[in-house]
Amino acid sequence: MFNPQHLDGIVKQVLDAIPAEVGQAPEQFKAQVKAKIQQTLQEMDLVTREEFEIQQQVLAKTRAKLDALEAKLAAFEQASEAANPSGDQSA
Repeated sequence: MFNPQHLDGIVKQVLDAIPAEVGQAPEQFKAQVKAKIQQTLQEMDLVTREEFEIQQQVLAKTRAKLDALEAKLAAFEQASEAANPSGDQSA
């Protein structure tokens, strides 16, 4: 889930953006802002940086395997064409 320290930082940034005369918000208001931001972030279905990086590594490995398989298939196709230049692939 979302790091509570990051959430506190976001709440602070939001409250800092409020004009000074309104910025002296009571703790109840701050808690409501924090709860609303947390709810919004949960609804966004975000992933952590760690989860993202893991998926990035999985994707890179998958891409490498796909590239290797495509090269292998191309080599087989070339070998097949060389062995059977007439285009008859029934052999």
